[in-house]
Amino acid sequence: MTTGTAIAADLDARVARLLATHDPATTDVREFLGARFDHGLAWVHFPVGDGGLGLSQIHQARVDAALAAAGAPGPAVDRNGIGLGMAAPTIAAVGTAEQRRKFLRPLFTGEHIYCQLFSEPGAGSDLAAVATRAVRDGADWVVDGQKVWTSGAQNAQLAILVARTDPSVPKHAGLTYFLCDMSDPGIEIRPLRQITGEAEFNEVFLTGVRVPDENRLGGIGQGWGVATTTLNNERVAIGSGAPREGGLIGKVAQTWREQPHRRDPAMHDELLRLWVEAEVARLTGERLRQRLAAGQPGPEGSAMKLAFARLAQRISGFEIELHGEAGLRYDDWTLRRPEVVDFTGREPGYRYLRAKGNSIEGGTSEILRNVIAERVLGLPPEHRVDKTVAWKDLPR
Repeated sequence: MTTGTAIAADLDARVARLLATHDPATTDVREFLGARFDHGLAWVHFPVGDGGLGLSQIHQARVDAALAAAGAPGPAVDRNGIGLGMAAPTIAAVGTAEQRRKFLRPLFTGEHIYCQLFSEPGAGSDLAAVATRAVRDGADWVVDGQKVWTSGAQNAQLAILVARTDPSVPKHAGLTYFLCDMSDPGIEIRPLRQITGEAEFNEVFLTGVRVPDENRLGGIGQGWGVATTTLNNERVAIGSGAPREGGLIGKVAQTWREQPHRRDPAMHDELLRLWVEAEVARLTGERLRQRLAAGQPGPEGSAMKLAFARLAQRISGFEIELHGEAGLRYDDWTLRRPEVVDFTGREPGYRYLRAKGNSIEGGTSEILRNVIAERVLGLPPEHRVDKTVAWKDLPR
């Protein structure tokens, strides 16, 4: 029996030992999650010592199900989705042994909440055009610039940050990736109010922010490759979908069953089409996750995120029609800064408005179509005149 096979066979015993020494009913949540990390049960596909066991990712569902059945708490995916879904796999893939030791455990326990400092007013879809500068000063980098569409920045302790460290080379080559302390006095966070009335997002201004070089992920000038790892994980996380008849399609199906007076043949036909498409997307996502069990996500994740955005907008639009004039009501336009996006806990009007952002956040649908065409289907790329020009010489 190989070492990996032996560890996989011992998974149930590992879970049992964790539960025996840390009773979920009496153990503090953060303490329990720390013990789970130390037992290698946080991300079983991560290396030993980094919260994992070096196994295939397919074993994670088995661990999660066993712990859930015992009433054990899980990581705060709703509050720290960026940390768990984007920062953690990037740190695991690119970080040094010291960085993995320093950052992964507090990320999993929820001690460190993350946000993402990527997009800028002039660099959203074209992320490689970022203008935020990082200049080396001894053992630190001094960062100046502006970021935008930063979810949860007001609650974050750390940020994943892409900044330009060399303006004299083409835009993709002059970027470097950092982990930035959001408590630095040079960081100013301003809420951005969106169509729902809430302010999930922020604009963030960085003035003289000092980031230690030890918080640099990857090599100097290699930030684009590291950011691609992050974005691929983000798109898989966003497009991963809900359980069968869960999420938006679940809300619509529930209304259909409970309020038969709202039905008509045309709506019946459309509901069935949407239900089938949602189920196809769910099964495709499951197949993609199984294929990715042994490694990092690739560009195929863009298709899942694209399908998710399209379906969410179609289903939420159908839900408005299903509810008639009642679907046009909206309960509260007060500016709020929620920690969690409660898609299914609000009224249909909220879901309809919020779904409009799904085709923008995590990569616009237009850019994702380019990624699929070029990197999945192998079609000729669009002609680009800026790939060999120094960033400083590009018109902005």
